[in-house]
Amino acid sequence: MTRLRRPFYRRGMDVTFQRTGERRYAVIAEPPGRPAQRMDPAPGYDEHIPHDAVHYLVEAELGLTWDLYGRIARGGGELPTAVSDGQDHRAHRRAVRRQKRKQASLRTLDHTGRDEMGVSEELATAVDLAWRRTRGAHRPDWAPPRPPDPEIEAAVRRVLPALEAFAGRWHDLPVGGSITFAWPSSTPKD
Repeated sequence: MTRLRRPFYRRGMDVTFQRTGERRYAVIAEPPGRPAQRMDPAPGYDEHIPHDAVHYLVEAELGLTWDLYGRIARGGGELPTAVSDGQDHRAHRRAVRRQKRKQASLRTLDHTGRDEMGVSEELATAVDLAWRRTRGAHRPDWAPPRPPDPEIEAAVRRVLPALEAFAGRWHDLPVGGSITFAWPSSTPKD
């Protein structure tokens, strides 16, 4: 695991997780000086802890600067297949192609020693599993069978309180409701 660093980012980015249907949610990132980005539907719906919310909380709580939300805040990334408000279909396809090229470039940077994308994936999985264990759930089929190393366990313990707070609020959220964070805070704005 790489050493966790303090973030360098542009201030003022809001990240919103919105319940858009009975089993759907959206992620909206509003980076400073750029159009809002919306991923709807977002992958990995869960009535307690949607996948992208776990990633957000891992990145925010641990100060990961080269993963998704840190990149967006610094002006270098985009939500996967994000559609800017008011964008037409043709413009969206061009944006997806641009995004793929940009992500390929960012992956090259990751391979120069900043593999926080891989670290974030591993940590998000470990945090998700640890949270489910606190609820008495059995290990899902997708989960790795081996226990995480001590460094990962320490990171998981740092993130779990924020995830627990989020899970309670998300579960009670009605369709159309949302939870907004000001990057890189792991405490909701409202």
